[in-house]
Amino acid sequence: MFFPLSLMQDLVEASRAMVGQLLGNAEYRAAADAMVPERFRLAGGEDLPTCVQVDFGLVRRPDGRVEGRLVELQAFPSLYGFQMALADKMAGVFFGSGNAENDTRRLFLGGLDLDSYVALLRDVLVGPHDPAHVVLMEIQPHKQKTRPDFLVTEATWGIRALDTTEIIKDGRRLFYRRDGVRTPIHRIYNRVIPDELERSGAPMPFDYRDELDVEWIGGPDWFFRISKFSIPWLRHPWVPTTMFLSDVAEVPSDRDNWLIKPLFSFAGGGIIFSPTDADIAAIPADQRHLYVLQERVAFTPVIDTPAGPTQAELRIMLVRQGAGYRAVLPLVRMGRGKMMGVDHNKGLDFVGAAAAMII
Repeated sequence: MFFPLSLMQDLVEASRAMVGQLLGNAEYRAAADAMVPERFRLAGGEDLPTCVQVDFGLVRRPDGRVEGRLVELQAFPSLYGFQMALADKMAGVFFGSGNAENDTRRLFLGGLDLDSYVALLRDVLVGPHDPAHVVLMEIQPHKQKTRPDFLVTEATWGIRALDTTEIIKDGRRLFYRRDGVRTPIHRIYNRVIPDELERSGAPMPFDYRDELDVEWIGGPDWFFRISKFSIPWLRHPWVPTTMFLSDVAEVPSDRDNWLIKPLFSFAGGGIIFSPTDADIAAIPADQRHLYVLQERVAFTPVIDTPAGPTQAELRIMLVRQGAGYRAVLPLVRMGRGKMMGVDHNKGLDFVGAAAAMII
């Protein structure tokens, strides 16, 4: 898909403005910190999140201009490896090998090209460490939909994906067996999603609250601090009306224009479209602060495909650099189902992952 540079710049500006609003608001920071469950209060975690994702659905205004509407934002790693590889391969097919027009800066944000992107993410993910001492931690990584990203991450930056059960705790230190050799872990690139950990009951070799001699990227605490919990706090024209369900005295009568979302589910889990009185009554009153009631935005099918007009959702992938956040790469998903996730678009053509060519 091809997107004008002006739209990408608007999406990046909106992303950084929203993240800045949250992290610069002391009242919000205190409220968000209180939302972190005791089990996930990481000892020695990140002062600020290293990775932040901001998702926008595209809409066309009456004047023809295309702009974004916030879907959600999350302080959690995304497909920094797979999306890079997908975009690079798609550009190679479209422009042709060796073509002077195959300028990979068409794919990245902030003036990055493929080489500078790889170098920047090496600095972000690996830092000063030998990659052998940095691990990607996940629950059964070989069974995850994100496995392609894990493979690219290892091939590009040398970070191996480990199941939680493969990590060994010895006092304050963590180890794993790398090619049969007991190897210390100095940094964890965390990809364990807290709600999956809770649902699966997967064994953990340590408690997140343990004092450990290890650095974290993508710690579970920030998964809660910047999340759907953040949306009611944002003030931006691209943010749909969103309220904590516990604050709603009366749900609007046009129910088809609203939906209920649990704050801390992942990949669209638990969303209720056109909520009924029975749906709301089924949520205990003392749990309603863990849900939001959100105005439903009808994304415009702005992409023409052989299978018909298709909606597009763009994720602006950011990493922390110095005191601020740098947008590095857009992730694109197409869909014609109720939502963009793969589970909502099965059996459809011209949906799913795509690359953004910036023109």
